[in-house]
Order: sequence, then structure tokens, then C-alpha cells
Amino acid sequence: MAAITHHDCASLVDPLSATRKEGFKKIVNMKYFVSEQSIVRKIWGKADTTLFIFAGAAAEFALNKAVDWLYFTGRLPADPLGRLFSTVTYARQIIFSEEEEALKAIDSITTIHQTVEANRGAKIPDWAYRDVLFLLIDYSIRSFELLDRKLTDVEKAEVFDVFYRVGERMQLAGLPTNFTEWEQMREEHLQENLICSDFTVDLYRQYKKHLGGLRYELVIQIQALLTPKTVSRLLSLKKSFWITPLLGGYKFLRHLKMEAFFRNLLLPGKYRVEIKSLDS
Repeated sequence: MAAITHHDCASLVDPLSATRKEGFKKIVNMKYFVSEQSIVRKIWGKADTTLFIFAGAAAEFALNKAVDWLYFTGRLPADPLGRLFSTVTYARQIIFSEEEEALKAIDSITTIHQTVEANRGAKIPDWAYRDVLFLLIDYSIRSFELLDRKLTDVEKAEVFDVFYRVGERMQLAGLPTNFTEWEQMREEHLQENLICSDFTVDLYRQYKKHLGGLRYELVIQIQALLTPKTVSRLLSLKKSFWITPLLGGYKFLRHLKMEAFFRNLLLPGKYRVEIKSLDS
């Protein structure tokens, strides 16, 4: 009979030791799509910042000349808040997941859009894909700066890089290669790709229906604070006298970590669990 070695004894005492070691190695060597130290995680790790991002995006989505694609399946106008949380889930999965899982999420997004294209028998324009990435970059920066502090040039470049890599994985054509190029292209897209259409009017009607009058007015005011001049002008967004002091009071409560109750008022009560889950 062969002698039992020290290694064999260790395995008898703890037969899962090898598995534990492999698991430990995996954790140590785990690579994320977005670095754990990234400013992007800080931006998307707060529920209110994330909600502000999508308040701004909701305004611009409504104006995009390709918004008819969002109407093709009928899901957006039927349930705009549900679609918001669906989009948030994908975005956060990319930002907070290990790289392999993040890439799967991006590929899933690509597949979903390809299915819609096949069903409609047409292709979503490249500029429309770029617009979505561009507004996620822009409103990530705008929302964080509105609620927290100004970002450095390095941090802004980091925000750009994350969404650039998303676009690269989706094999989108014509992407800018750095933040400076993005700023120029972003301004061009704002001037060329937005229009107030019947889709815009209907989508805002749906926002109001699903939010209710008071929440709708609050979201409108947040949009007035966040959106670029072109968007504000096309939507006739005007800041009311009360929004600036209200935001100041909210930021003070936020500093005291007492903001949750007022933050939850942004959306109907049935979304409270989803809102809470946005805090990382």
C-alpha cells in the first residue's frame, strides 16, 4: 500500500481545501469591466444619482429622431418606468459585474436590438446607437456634478472610457476615441439628431400618466436643471423658483444621510424596493 503523504492527510482533514484555494485564487484574480476604484462606480452606486441620470435621459430619448424605434415594440409607452428599471439593470450589471459577466450583458443588449431590427426589417442607425452612449456619458457627469461635486478632467475621461468600451464591444461604427472628440461629436449630435415630434408629445403624456401630476412636475424640474440648452429649448423646460432651494435642502439631507424618504418620492411607492437596490 502506498504511503499517505502530508498532502493526502490535509485533504482528508479538509477535502474542500483545494476547492477553497481555487475559489480564493479566482477572487484574488477577478477582473471587473469597471475598476472597483472607478469614479463610474461611485456615480452609479447612488440611487438618486442613477435616477437623475435617467430623468435626463428620458428627456433626450423623447426628442431623438430615432425614437420611433422605441415605439416599435410598444413596451416603452406602455410602461416607461418599468423600461427605466430594465435599462438600469443592464447598465449596473455592466458597471458592477466581473468582466466576463459584463461582456455577456453587453452582448445580450446587442442581441435584443438585432432581434428588433429583424422583426422590423430595418437597421437602427449607427448615430442612434452613439446617441444613447453619448447621453449616458453626459448625464452621468451632469448628475454627479449636480448632486456632489465637479469632476476632474481625468474622471470625465474615465466615464467616457467605460461607455466607449461598451460601444466598442457592440461594434458600433464612428465612435470618438477620446473625451475631447466626444465633446465635439456630442454637440454635433445635439444639433442634428433631436426634434420635438408627435412621439415626444405622446411619451411625455405617458410619463405624466405613470408618474402622477406632482412627481411629473418634480421630474420636469430635475430635467430643467440637468439637460443641455438644446434639449431644454426643444422641450420648453423652465426652472421654477422653488427647485434650486429644494435641491439645496435635499443635498443637505443627503450630507446627513437622511435623504432616503424624499428620494423615494421621485417614483410611485411600488418601485421603492427597486430604488433602494440602486444603492451599492
